[in-house]
Amino acid sequence: MKKIPLIARVIMGLIFFVFGLNGFFNFIPMPEVMPEKLVVFTNGLMAAGYFFPLLKGTEVICGALLLAGVFVPLALIVLAPIILNIFLVHVFLAPDGLPMALAIGGLEIYLAFFAKPYSDVVKKIFKG
Repeated sequence: MKKIPLIARVIMGLIFFVFGLNGFFNFIPMPEVMPEKLVVFTNGLMAAGYFFPLLKGTEVICGALLLAGVFVPLALIVLAPIILNIFLVHVFLAPDGLPMALAIGGLEIYLAFFAKPYSDVVKKIFKG
């Protein structure tokens, strides 16, 4: 049982580290066909200029923190709104990715609220 939080943390860390780096180096190609609303949304974020580097840089840093096992509660809290947005994008714009979004959300909820090494710190934030 003690290895489950470690496995969940490493999986989540790999997801964010790899996909964050992909935002800079494009080693995983984008799908050729994407829903039109998702294309418009993505192009809008890219047009801002600063947002994608900020988002992908945050994902790389938080993924690295999760992989290293340092400042894990902080990484989980910073990633929470990113994960919520991933979920909402797949609910409203690209339903094909919903299973992966649910898996990432499940890992976040498990690590933040049920995994003993991290949940105590995260829960304290909500107690005020």
